[in-house]
Amino acid sequence: MKTILTPVDFSAVSNGVVKAAAALAQALKGRLVLLHIVQPPVITSEYGAVMANIQEIVAISEKTAGRQLAKLERRLKAGGTRTSTVLLTGGPVAHILEQAGKLRADYIVMGSHGHSALFELIAGSTTTGVMKKAPCPVVVVPPARKKK
Repeated sequence: MKTILTPVDFSAVSNGVVKAAAALAQALKGRLVLLHIVQPPVITSEYGAVMANIQEIVAISEKTAGRQLAKLERRLKAGGTRTSTVLLTGGPVAHILEQAGKLRADYIVMGSHGHSALFELIAGSTTTGVMKKAPCPVVVVPPARKKK
């Protein structure tokens, strides 16, 4: 059975990514694994002591993400797509690559937020990071075009 790993961040791009991934899973008679990675806040100033409740913030984020993943999973299963979910905390690129290997993913389907080249140069890109080291093909779903 083919495995399609689909990282989701619950942004506006996620709906299109999930739709494309589900279509691929159904066409291949495969299964879809939805992956969400909670990223802990980065502390970059001397005011780090103010962030003493980071564990609480991460726990709330994990709980919220878990509910969103469960909702997506129910919707996809109701539409006939074999679906499971994985929720992790940490760096997205490393976790996506780790899960792709662990699951022996046949494809990774992920979104592109359509940022400018300058933004990508300065901030980097999860999609670019995954594409450089992925153990399988990566299908990139562009953001929906705005209607004029």
